Amino acid sequence: MAPWMKDRKNIIIALLTVTCLSLLYLVSMGSGSTPTKDSHEHASTEAEATIWTCSMHPQIQLPEPGQCPICGMDLIPASQGGDEGGPWELTLSPHAKKLAGIETTPVQRSSIAHEIRMVGKVDYDEKRVGDITAWVSGRVDRLFVDFTGIEVRKGDHMVELYSPDLITAQQELRQALRSVKTGPSSIKKASNSRLNAARRKLALLGLSKRQIEAIENHDGPTDHLTIEAPMAGIVIKKHLNEGAYVQTGSPIYTVADLSRVWIILDAYESDLAWLRYGQEVGFEVEAYPGETFTGRIVFIDPTLNPKTRTVKVRIDMPNTDGRLKPDMFVRAVAQAMISPGGKVIDPSLAGKWICPMHPEVVKDEAHDCEVCGMDLVQAEDLGFATAEVKEAPLVIPASAALVTGERAVVYVATDDENGVFQGREVVLGPEAGDYIIVKSGLEEGEMVVTNGAFKIDSELQIRAKNSMMYHPSMSEEGAELVILDTHGPFKESLQGVYDAYFRLQTQLSQDELHPAHQAGTDLDKALESVAIEHVEGQALTLWKQETETLKQHLGKMGKASDIDGARTAFEGISESLYRIAVQFGFPDTAKIYRFHCPMAFDNRGAHWLQNHEDTSNPYFGSMMFSCGSQVGDVIQERKDAMGTSPGKGGGHEH
Repeated sequence: MAPWMKDRKNIIIALLTVTCLSLLYLVSMGSGSTPTKDSHEHASTEAEATIWTCSMHPQIQLPEPGQCPICGMDLIPASQGGDEGGPWELTLSPHAKKLAGIETTPVQRSSIAHEIRMVGKVDYDEKRVGDITAWVSGRVDRLFVDFTGIEVRKGDHMVELYSPDLITAQQELRQALRSVKTGPSSIKKASNSRLNAARRKLALLGLSKRQIEAIENHDGPTDHLTIEAPMAGIVIKKHLNEGAYVQTGSPIYTVADLSRVWIILDAYESDLAWLRYGQEVGFEVEAYPGETFTGRIVFIDPTLNPKTRTVKVRIDMPNTDGRLKPDMFVRAVAQAMISPGGKVIDPSLAGKWICPMHPEVVKDEAHDCEVCGMDLVQAEDLGFATAEVKEAPLVIPASAALVTGERAVVYVATDDENGVFQGREVVLGPEAGDYIIVKSGLEEGEMVVTNGAFKIDSELQIRAKNSMMYHPSMSEEGAELVILDTHGPFKESLQGVYDAYFRLQTQLSQDELHPAHQAGTDLDKALESVAIEHVEGQALTLWKQETETLKQHLGKMGKASDIDGARTAFEGISESLYRIAVQFGFPDTAKIYRFHCPMAFDNRGAHWLQNHEDTSNPYFGSMMFSCGSQVGDVIQERKDAMGTSPGKGGGHEH
């Protein structure tokens, strides 16, 4: 083929290719080139959500949706509205609200009833337990009751005791009796006095009036004494056997009167707000399923069990039929309603009078207690609200409150139509099931966020606004710290304290209890090695106060029998050491970072210190090792508080 023919062929192929591409473009334009409304919205949404973050770990910021690399939660858009509004406000677009799953509930007034469940057991009434003892020394020749569990009545013979001391006392009685009968009338008065004294002596040796009369009517003395039961009840313990020698006061039997018993219940610390002296409680025992017994609270223990975090609550119960037996397992329920003033409401006690010592005694009028003779008091004096409450307390769903330490934050929809939400610090009352009482901070009818509040809070944290971890009241807490310019030798001697603390934090993050105990012991010893001779005056006084608090927390951790107890004490240790670090300083080479875990202690949140920036959570350990985030640099905090870099001095206050 000629060359010019080959070039002509290539040109034709190129022209055909261009023509086909042009036709395809025109067809595509004619089929619909205008973008749809949905595509605009989608593009707009994608433009908004350029950064995706985790509501639990806001330090995570990724360019596309997915799951949090720390906790696995779904990421949410970080840019969900403008930064307009106050430091507590956040504006969310409708799309952002939907993504965050925001739900709101109105604040309302409601007299919510709360059910307090307790467990316990039947126990002896301590006031009705007594010992049968020997009133005179001797030998036990016979035990009429030779095993425990026997029921005895008052006056039943229990023991036959041989005692030579009885012979002398009986002879004195018989001589005094003969003197009265046969002596001259001039000494009759003195003889009667001797006779009465001899009778009292025998009574003090344990003889009853009937036994003394038998001796007076008997010809010869006896060297045996029969000990009778001074009370009715069940023999629950036999202390010795026949043939044993006893001294005066030696116990022989223990007898318990089971006509009344105690019901000892364990109430959790969080339920104490719902319990009152004199409150009615219903309970069941395993032996009688379906049958409910009722009684009133007669005693609430003033001390708390530090291991179980419970308080003993007691009910006195009549038991004339003997159905309730000691050590029976008990399940109890108390129903309670609380007035806005915090008192338990019990309208059934309106106008009633109760005995402060025996609350089972309830009268319509003021009288003396039929049991102890004390004056009855009105039910209101024992902490009850008996009149009908005109205004019920404010309540919100428990899921609406974000609780961190002593503070609680609630998010309110101030303009729900435009997606405006505002944070509020509130004062909470006791929790009742799914609801919680609000003492202050909210008004009836306001809409609180019940689902998605934590996501709102996380977004505020990302935008450096106020949140449950950063709010104005935190600056007030920081203002309580006294920043001291301490000497170099003193600060250097703190190295052992910080090293021991960081070992303790590391062991707890690795779920190691015994090494944590050892680190706590090392921390206690390190405190004793600090060069306190370099501080004086107010600084020395403050050091003693702070270290005393720290030692108390260390003592609690040393007594902790499990890792959870150690972690509870560790929170106090961390707060104390944080205060020491900010106020007294640290070695020049120290690195101290403050971390926070919002999920610790049932979402109450807790802080701790580390000497490195990679999160190692001491409150969850391996369960959520990386949960938490750095919230501060303690070294920088101290510098900022002082205004300049710490210098050298003798513990002067800034």
